[in-house]
Amino acid sequence: MLAFHRATPRTRARPARSTRAATLAPVVRSAVAAVLALGALFGPAAAHAADTAITVVAAENFYGDVVKQIGGAYVNVTSILSNPDQDPHLFEASPKTARALQHARVVVYNGADYDPWMTKLLGATASQSSQRAVIVAADLVGRKPGDNPHLWYDPQTMPAVARAVGAALDAADPAHKSVYDANLATFLGSLKPIDAKVAALRAQYKGQPVTATEPVFGYMSDAIGLDMRNLRFQLAAMNDTEASASDIAAFERDLRERRVRVLIYNSQATEALTRRMLGLAQQSKVPTVSVTETQPAGVNFQQWMLAQLDSLGKALATR
Repeated sequence: MLAFHRATPRTRARPARSTRAATLAPVVRSAVAAVLALGALFGPAAAHAADTAITVVAAENFYGDVVKQIGGAYVNVTSILSNPDQDPHLFEASPKTARALQHARVVVYNGADYDPWMTKLLGATASQSSQRAVIVAADLVGRKPGDNPHLWYDPQTMPAVARAVGAALDAADPAHKSVYDANLATFLGSLKPIDAKVAALRAQYKGQPVTATEPVFGYMSDAIGLDMRNLRFQLAAMNDTEASASDIAAFERDLRERRVRVLIYNSQATEALTRRMLGLAQQSKVPTVSVTETQPAGVNFQQWMLAQLDSLGKALATR
């Protein structure tokens, strides 16, 4: 089994994910400083502001969206990673985010070493920990560093996160428990079309060979039962390490000879080698499907997933 460990990266324009902690250290230090400075500035009074909505911070915007759907008007959510046009492994922590995190009653993040900077940000606000619920998606679904960290593409993840969010909101605000419980039931029900689409694709395309530039869509591909090829190439791309000549050649051969039905690519990380594979797929008339690591603006989590599954279904149907 291939492990999603971090290898030593080569020098590239995009900071390597394998050295995210080092790359983000100055940003995290700035955020920590902002937390401490704002704590001194606002003091205990900030925790008793007139706005009684539960303050929630989500590291990624798709988790923030789930919180909004369950909490409704009774939550105030800040999502740190929310730009679908930017590599999600790079971000700039603002004083607003730092202040929100300091007083957050609920914090949600991915884990599995996808967002390791969260532990440092949380450590800077340790004094608030006794009143704060921290939800780590990886812990809920039994994933750990070394596993594929793109957990939100696993159909099992969001139901688990949603239930944990519902429980946290119930505990933080018992007066509105009936609202949170009803919204949780609605959210879980709204995931059924996604499950149905996955089942339909599995029934029709299980075992079909596909490939991808990165393992972003890996869990969903597994749920559908697709035969995902070129995993070593994908891990090299994710870790910003050099893919071997043999792995590149195998990927190109799959495209040139149309050994795969679809090429799935991460449109937030279209570097030179990815562009090269996309061009080769176009020349060979292999359909391509774009997926993202960040939820696009103007849609909710369910719409985002369904749109990508619909695109995949259309691509797989192309001969």
